[in-house]
Amino acid sequence: MEITFLGTGAGMPAKNRNVSSIALKHLENGSIWLFDCGEATQHQILHTSIKPRKISKIFITHLHGDHIFGLPGLLGSRSFLGGTEPLTIYGPKGIRDFIEVSLSVSQTHLNYNIEIVEFEGHCVFDLGHIIVESRLLEHAIPSYGYRIVEKDKPGMLLVDKLKGIGVPPGPQYQLLKNGETIELEDGRRINGKEFLGPDKKGRVVAILGDSRPCENAVELAKEADLLIHEATLDKSLEKTAHEFFHSTTHQAAQIAKKAQVKKLIITHISSRYEKQEWVRLEQEAKEIFSNTIIAEDFKKVTIKT
Repeated sequence: MEITFLGTGAGMPAKNRNVSSIALKHLENGSIWLFDCGEATQHQILHTSIKPRKISKIFITHLHGDHIFGLPGLLGSRSFLGGTEPLTIYGPKGIRDFIEVSLSVSQTHLNYNIEIVEFEGHCVFDLGHIIVESRLLEHAIPSYGYRIVEKDKPGMLLVDKLKGIGVPPGPQYQLLKNGETIELEDGRRINGKEFLGPDKKGRVVAILGDSRPCENAVELAKEADLLIHEATLDKSLEKTAHEFFHSTTHQAAQIAKKAQVKKLIITHISSRYEKQEWVRLEQEAKEIFSNTIIAEDFKKVTIKT
């Protein structure tokens, strides 16, 4: 899995930070999922290797403009660039109206089918080798977080063990790796499940929308390999953050610590902070959770197995 931050700012575009959008690339099949699509997301994509036609799913955390105003343009460009594969968009109630009205009024015609999945509350989507879970956070309007869980994979085939009982390499090894049972020429039946190492644990990423600190954030992030959490304001502005339904650097780090995640990336940074202040914001979070970095536009992060 590879994360590319396309926009890491809060509220409105700034010189050094565009508004929210995150791309998740599945390294196995090249499919790309977007999480939020703020204004000018398609402009940001032009500075990356991402191809809009490769985007197969878009997950919207909430309906504030800095998270959705880039959708109509991106959908249209995906069609202009030859995208014909279906696209599924997940989001809170209202996302369907926004998409359908904006495309209709602008007479934007797409060369591919869109499926729009609106949801409320706690939902689980089984999407093949990945399960996505949504939970409601605490924001001024319904805002959701997503927990992306890669399903566990079968362990390595214990080749030495097989050779030790006289099973030579060959096509039957693939059958055994799939957990099937084979019959040897001497009549012995070999169950592949007995010759596999421990399952290879799938990766877990939590990408949360705008929110005050809340228990659902902890649930979504529990023992994740990576938590992406907003930190709109610095630690001294906790009262302001609460008033506007946001989190501070310290609060994001407290969620990461409580959830026992492996790594925290703070994002959704207010434009009040100039570039020279970003190190301070990162250091504030590190005071509570040491394995923290601050997101920047176009930063790439690989989640290793």
